[in-house]
Amino acid sequence: MNSLLRVEHVTISYNGKPMVEDVSFEVKQGEILGIVGESGSGKSTIIKAIMGLLGEEGLVTRGDIWYKGENLTDMSEKKLRKLLGTEIGMVFQDCKAALCPVRTIGAQIYEAVSEHGKISKKEARKRAGEIMKKIGLDDSDRVLDSYPFELSGGMNQRVGICTAMILHPNLLLADEPTSALDVTVQAQIIELLKRLQQEMDLSILLISHDLALVQHLCDRVLVMYQGNIVEQGIPERVINAPENDYTKMLIEAAMLGQ
Repeated sequence: MNSLLRVEHVTISYNGKPMVEDVSFEVKQGEILGIVGESGSGKSTIIKAIMGLLGEEGLVTRGDIWYKGENLTDMSEKKLRKLLGTEIGMVFQDCKAALCPVRTIGAQIYEAVSEHGKISKKEARKRAGEIMKKIGLDDSDRVLDSYPFELSGGMNQRVGICTAMILHPNLLLADEPTSALDVTVQAQIIELLKRLQQEMDLSILLISHDLALVQHLCDRVLVMYQGNIVEQGIPERVINAPENDYTKMLIEAAMLGQ
């Protein structure tokens, strides 16, 4: 498999203080890579760096982030915005919170699509309906005419996935996409992501603290602690035969919580 995304010796600082240090990894075409670790380990900071969302206080102070041979860390904001949506999609932890409460789902999806080219509302609605069918939202007209507060948490999360996938990106960034959902809906979203990956040869970078999810969904996993990668490998090996003390502690904590 070809490398789609490469993070090379990246250090990310906030107000001059390193939060992620000398991190390197790659995501291959059609692969699901998971990054696990406790809150504050630097997992979400990496996704923000890829998306150019570190804010005024955050900065990639060392290293490079490459996507299809182009350096995202040196890319202009205008060019990066063109990539986001068309090439790189994003699913947030709580998609309902990321949606505007006073605009319909259809209006918000149309706005997201129209930023990347001329498209009629009818065509945008058609595309959204096609994606919604793939992700288990058969009543797409009702969903598109609804406001976020009229939908369940699981439906809002599916809307977030639809918005991320409507332009058929090659890479999907998923930041704790199931943590705000109940166990039954979590399982549905996991299966949905797996199916999308298989049907569309999609690459996924999944951020999670849920080892069971990572073991079920991912091809490889990285374990982060205090801004560093402390272990990596296939999930079965990392979870069943961990080598790092922190990984062992993480697994023991997960088992106690079951």
